[in-house]
Amino acid sequence: MSTEEIEKMIQEKGLTAPRITPERIEEVCTNPPQFYVFSGTMMTVCCLELANGFCVVGESACASPENFNAELGEQIAFRNAKQKVWALEGYLLRQRLHEKK
Repeated sequence: MSTEEIEKMIQEKGLTAPRITPERIEEVCTNPPQFYVFSGTMMTVCCLELANGFCVVGESACASPENFNAELGEQIAFRNAKQKVWALEGYLLRQRLHEKK
C-alpha cells in the first residue's frame, strides 16, 4: 500500500489525533537527495539532509550484477532513507506528547 493510499484511509476514518503526515516528511527533507554507488559494487546509498542538518541514509544492494539498475537502486535507497525519517519524526512526536503529560 502506498503512502498516498494510507493517508487517504486515515483521512476517511477521521483519525485526527496528532500524527506524522507525508507533508511533514517533505518539510523536514529540505535538500535534494544525494546518491552514491560505491566503486566496483552494486550498493547504492541515498543521503537525505534534514532541515536541522541531521543526515539520514538509506541503501539498496543488488545480489546479481545482471540486475543492477542505477535508477532503480536510487529509488529504493531513497525510499529506505525516507522510512528512517518517518521513524525519527514518529519518535519526536511521541516524545513531545509525553512531555505534555
